[in-house]
Amino acid sequence: MRTSTGITLAVVAGLVGAAVGTELAKPPEQRTWHGTIGGVLPYDLRPPTPDRLRAGLLESDSESLLIPHVFGVGWTVNVGRVLRLIGVRPGGSRATALE
Repeated sequence: MRTSTGITLAVVAGLVGAAVGTELAKPPEQRTWHGTIGGVLPYDLRPPTPDRLRAGLLESDSESLLIPHVFGVGWTVNVGRVLRLIGVRPGGSRATALE
C-alpha cells in the first residue's frame, strides 16, 4: 500500500513539476500558468476564483464527461454534463421532456 502511495505522489509531483517547468521555460511576459503538458495533459496553476469554479464544474456547456481541472493537472468530472444527462439542471430543478 505504501509503495503505490509513494509512486502516486512521485507521479503527481513530476506532473506538477513539468507544468511549472513548461511555464518557467517561457519568457515572463508569455507565462499564462495554464496549458498542456506535451500537448495532451491539461494544467491550470492560476488561483481558482468562484466564477471559474462554477463555470468549470457546474455550468460547463461541454458535452465531454471529463474536463480540465479548474486548478491542478489533469481532468475532472463535468458535473454540469452529468446533471444534464440525468435530467437535473445545475440550479437544482428537474428538466422536463417538453423543454
